[in-house]
Amino acid sequence: MKKFFQDFKKFISRGNILDMAVGVIVGSAFSAIVTAFTNKIIMPLINLLLSVISGGAGLESAYTFLKKVYMDDGAGGQTIDLAKSIYIDWGAFITAILNFFIIALTLFIILRVAMKTRGYLEKAAKARPTKAERKILKEQGVNMRDYGDVIKATAELREKNKPAPVPPKPTQEELLTQILEELKKNNETKTAEAIVEKIAEATEEKAGE
Repeated sequence: MKKFFQDFKKFISRGNILDMAVGVIVGSAFSAIVTAFTNKIIMPLINLLLSVISGGAGLESAYTFLKKVYMDDGAGGQTIDLAKSIYIDWGAFITAILNFFIIALTLFIILRVAMKTRGYLEKAAKARPTKAERKILKEQGVNMRDYGDVIKATAELREKNKPAPVPPKPTQEELLTQILEELKKNNETKTAEAIVEKIAEATEEKAGE
């Protein structure tokens, strides 16, 4: 029994188990909020709009009956017994679709805001000076309590210490042109042209392989 409870304690104390439990609880609460928002706010507005347009009761009466079963209404008439009738409930189907789109839209907005916030935080973290940069800024007399001045001075320091751009390497055509020009200067035009032709042929053969 002692080992059993020890294993149970390890099981429930795992990080992923706790995260999953929190996710399930929050997801259930979120689903309840969305369902209430759809049923209590969105659907009444839709039903009101449909009732104004068609004169009916809205989605609540959006049924396609496959088999009708009637019952006495207590006043000498008959009404449809929905519990025993067979019908397609379009209202419930449309409500489920609305719930899905509302949940998807809400999650999209939440994730979009979270990603933008994360991007801003990462950008702000990169803009802050490192320990070595802080030391240099202090030596320069920058007020480390002024966040704006620190960020500006850090950007200027990084721009100043930015390595010079490395010139791009010449392409193969440029190298061949330079070789040809150098050989021409030495009055070796024919030799240069032959070398260029050989190099071009070798390059084509290699490309073909």
